[in-house]
Amino acid sequence: MILYSPALHFVSWTPSNPDACGCTVEFRRSTSSTLRSYSHGLKLSFSASKLRDCDFMSKFGLGRFLAGQGKSRTFLCSDQRQAQNQSTGKWRVRRQNVDLPPIQPKKKKKPYPIPLKKITEAARADKKLAQMGVEKPLVPPKNGLIVPKLVPVAYDVLDAWKIVIQGVSQLLHVIPVHACSECPEVFVGQASHYIQDCQGATSEKRRNFHSWVKGSINDVLLPIESYHIFDPFGPRVTHETRFDYDRIPALVELCIQAGVDIPGYPSRRRTVPIRMLGKKVIDRGGSVEPPEQYCSPHAAASMLEFDTYRTHERFSSPLESEVPSTAQKTIEAYERVKVGLKKLMKKYTVKACGYCSEVHVGPWGHNAKLCGEYKHQWRDGKHGWQDAIVDEVLPPNYVWHVEDPKGPPLRTSLKRFYGKAPAVVELCLQAGARIPAKYKPMMRIDIVVPDNEENRLAA
Repeated sequence: MILYSPALHFVSWTPSNPDACGCTVEFRRSTSSTLRSYSHGLKLSFSASKLRDCDFMSKFGLGRFLAGQGKSRTFLCSDQRQAQNQSTGKWRVRRQNVDLPPIQPKKKKKPYPIPLKKITEAARADKKLAQMGVEKPLVPPKNGLIVPKLVPVAYDVLDAWKIVIQGVSQLLHVIPVHACSECPEVFVGQASHYIQDCQGATSEKRRNFHSWVKGSINDVLLPIESYHIFDPFGPRVTHETRFDYDRIPALVELCIQAGVDIPGYPSRRRTVPIRMLGKKVIDRGGSVEPPEQYCSPHAAASMLEFDTYRTHERFSSPLESEVPSTAQKTIEAYERVKVGLKKLMKKYTVKACGYCSEVHVGPWGHNAKLCGEYKHQWRDGKHGWQDAIVDEVLPPNYVWHVEDPKGPPLRTSLKRFYGKAPAVVELCLQAGARIPAKYKPMMRIDIVVPDNEENRLAA
């Protein structure tokens, strides 16, 4: 007799005394069609004379299956798990709503992406090697060499980025975007909302209502720029030499350092790795002057397709029948950009200021004294550099989600029932695109918004 118990979860176990329970344990893989979804099989043979004293039977509640049976029985215990998560054995539960990341106070430094304990441990290890005279072990791209397998990823990110810029520019002709002239609030929809959460300079006079103006693509895709450097391991950008370097989108600069060649914006491709002793570079392969085309006026023209400058004039409104397909291509390209950025930032170093939105692509941050945030006087205007995250290179810019664009405007009294989504996602949603499932919990699509009169009765 073989009893299949899919509800029984058995962990690998080797008894210290096989005769204690009078059983033998045999591992095997199931071949029956009934157990194709099971990851492991376990065959147990028990002696009926010792079943009453067996702790294993009482622990798993199998005694009732053996009552009144013969002298020995054989069981097949299997572990059933979901196919998509077999490694952990955890059931996936679709959440109804998810809170957005908390807004960090301006009078406090951003949290470190890497725990401070690990940062200090790595610094102590590097210092110990430097005191011993041992060079710091470096692997690409930390030693100045590019990673060949990430070059196609960088090209794919730039191709997707061009699609995002073009798609958002075209959709702005169809779906209006409103921006507050006093605070960073942005709203996507035909009519602006009436939520009183403005924190601008004159918000008290307006009872915290927003002062809406017409928005642009820079309100949907927040421009994050960084200095383009020919040699990231060369001399650092100082406050006096900051005007000698071009400012381009940080996303594009990261792709250039990862192996993308853009006319007018060359980057040094090393064939010999650099050498470091602690924090000091002892051999960077000499100094190489950038080519003359680096200062050519054609450089701005080659960067135009990667920038959001005057895109409203460069891209016209799509046909009414092409709006849903344009929105779908845009949201898919946006996800490709985010996935590619995660892959690149795992290898290439990107620094972000812990107090402001400044980003620098390279092993060390620049020395330009441009930070004006909290206690910048103590730092002489210098940035507080730390490792950057994807949301600092490509900010999502969360906006309120509108369930019915033609319905009543959003109200302050029902604020806790509304969800939020990145501005690009909300723009594509209202244009007819299918939204990925990961954004649905934060948009609170499954939550029914009550009427104004029902608000006080809602739990």
